[in-house]
Amino acid sequence: MKDIVILTDSTSDLSEELLGRYEIIKFPLHIHLGDKEYSDGVDINPQDIYDWSEATKETPKTSAISLDTAITYLKKALEEAKEVFCFCISESMSSCYSVMNMAVQELEAEDRVHIIDSANLSTGIGLLIVECGEMMEKGKTAAEILQKIEEMKPKVRASFVVDTLTYLHRGGRCSGAAALAGNTLKIHPSIYVEEGKMYAGKKYRGKMERVILTYVEDMEERLKKAKKDHLFITHSGCSTELLNRVKSLVEEKAEFKNIYITRAGGVVSSHCGPGTLGVLFIEE
Repeated sequence: MKDIVILTDSTSDLSEELLGRYEIIKFPLHIHLGDKEYSDGVDINPQDIYDWSEATKETPKTSAISLDTAITYLKKALEEAKEVFCFCISESMSSCYSVMNMAVQELEAEDRVHIIDSANLSTGIGLLIVECGEMMEKGKTAAEILQKIEEMKPKVRASFVVDTLTYLHRGGRCSGAAALAGNTLKIHPSIYVEEGKMYAGKKYRGKMERVILTYVEDMEERLKKAKKDHLFITHSGCSTELLNRVKSLVEEKAEFKNIYITRAGGVVSSHCGPGTLGVLFIEE
């Protein structure tokens, strides 16, 4: 039996390679297209979501797992390890955190399971998970890991720029007038996460490729102050050429040991739409 195993929801947007490296157990949140329910990353992919949304002019709905499913996944994790670290999307964005806590209580496993409200989304969660995995490899105790993760949480810098405001509008996160004006004027807002909630940042204008590169340019000072172990470039459908240019630009600004390029899963893609790109890291 392992000392520690990591459990996370599908919004962490980690690649199969990283999931395998740290032997992470991932459970899917749900995506609703009309009256049909799908499991994120299991029986639906982002392109299916975009096609449905464009055809119906509706936005997908997302939801957390059921209590029964949470119990099933926690049981599996507890069979594999003495202690479990469960990383969840921000409590203010989903009920996943509260459902997992109820599952822990049902199993009377409070002394073995640590449910972590990441106060983030996408690879903002992933950054904390990778740090956890590395500490596990170094033989850190659960108490040491938990303390370090809590210290790092407010230092995670997660932001992204969106190509279209249509999906934010359909999801109720942007007014119709703002979406129409934004799309007409080719305005692309940056969105950042702070204390578990999303806020609008700088508004960019012009073609999306130029917007993305300018967004990265604007990060120069922050990248210099970043913890240099890991950085994520996470997107919801950008060209390989553009992704390589973004990676090169980041490398010009600061030297990171690991730069991961990951594709956002169904839940995150449902809310941000195609063409979104974010650069995520932890500040020193």
